[in-house]
Amino acid sequence: FTDYFIAPLALFPYRANYVSDVEGFAAFGNNVYRAIGCIPTRRFAGDPQLIKNIRYALSQKEIVVIYPEARHSNVGTNSRLPQSVGKLLKFLGVSVVMMKSHGSYLAAPIWDEEHRRKVPLSVSLELILTPEDTKIKTVAELTEFINEQFTYDEYAWQYDNNIRIDYPKRAEGLHKVLYKCPHCTSEYEIMSKNADLICLHCGKIWSMGEYGSLKAADGVTEFPHIPDWYEWQRDEVKREIAAGIYYLEIPVNIEALPNEKGFIPCGTGHLTHRPDGFTLKMSDTGKTLSFASCALPSLHTEYNYRGRGDAIVLSTKNCCYYLYFDTKKANPTKIMFATEAFFFH
Repeated sequence: FTDYFIAPLALFPYRANYVSDVEGFAAFGNNVYRAIGCIPTRRFAGDPQLIKNIRYALSQKEIVVIYPEARHSNVGTNSRLPQSVGKLLKFLGVSVVMMKSHGSYLAAPIWDEEHRRKVPLSVSLELILTPEDTKIKTVAELTEFINEQFTYDEYAWQYDNNIRIDYPKRAEGLHKVLYKCPHCTSEYEIMSKNADLICLHCGKIWSMGEYGSLKAADGVTEFPHIPDWYEWQRDEVKREIAAGIYYLEIPVNIEALPNEKGFIPCGTGHLTHRPDGFTLKMSDTGKTLSFASCALPSLHTEYNYRGRGDAIVLSTKNCCYYLYFDTKKANPTKIMFATEAFFFH
């Protein structure tokens, strides 16, 4: 959430328009968000009106700020961006400036936003594309270029800059994104306490050091670098998909966010996830919603969101559905890995 402060300070004295999820409008108020120049949209849902609003703001010589990943970083590394980003740049044909910030994730990781760490922030602005560049490059070239520019690793940055985080409970919550044990390969058995990750199935323990690395209490440290453990899990999900054994079917509690007025409880439902996408059946209304894999380059995940628990978010053009479930039966991060694998396959 430091983005709300970093971007305006970095761009001062220039005003900007910020592409923002409707969740922000609900949390801070529609009038406030619109007054500071926010453009509403929904994550991972086709929105032609958003493109029109962006183009209009640019025609008025305004700056438009876009966070193209459309989701928080789980372990301080980047997400793969779809070709739609390259298409957008090609269509707009304007200068592109990258604002790269370091430290925000480390100060308040998505899996433990309640406890802030004291971390220095570093922000840089760089012109990476001119209008002439967007004309010359193809959509594929623009997409590849942006993905290259968008590569980052917060734990590597922490190590390289010798940044010490001595918060004693620095690993609490990390099990929400590191859900699979690399020692015994059991899922949803990892727990965290203070600076330790503990597998309840095999008993192995890893400690998170003050400079962001992991070390096993006994035996081999499978992944000293946290993002390596994370990417190993991604590969494991790909292996399940290739073997035809990935399948998700879980009961969920549903909350809908149709507009900035707030959340509406929608009772319980049933969620399935297959190679062709998600199917959500609502128990109270009998309504069924489908979300095709070809339209979901990634998935927005939440961890203990609003104190309600872990969740994933699926959106239509008119509504966001927050789906909460028992994390002993599924994990938001694993579902996200599968979603990305189905889209980019």
